[in-house]
Amino acid sequence: MEKLQRLLAAQGLYEGRFNGKFDWRVENAVSTFQYDNEIDDEWGVYGPATRRALEG
Repeated sequence: MEKLQRLLAAQGLYEGRFNGKFDWRVENAVSTFQYDNEIDDEWGVYGPATRRALEG
């Protein structure tokens, strides 16, 4: 989860601590990333399409 937090922070979407916890801040950042990139995974869930878009 820390990697996810760092990837979201690099996008300017996450400003919390890099603690490896999937909390509401991470969920909101994932949802925003999904919305901004028109990703069809369930909102706030780090699914396969979100992972490919964020890590790719």
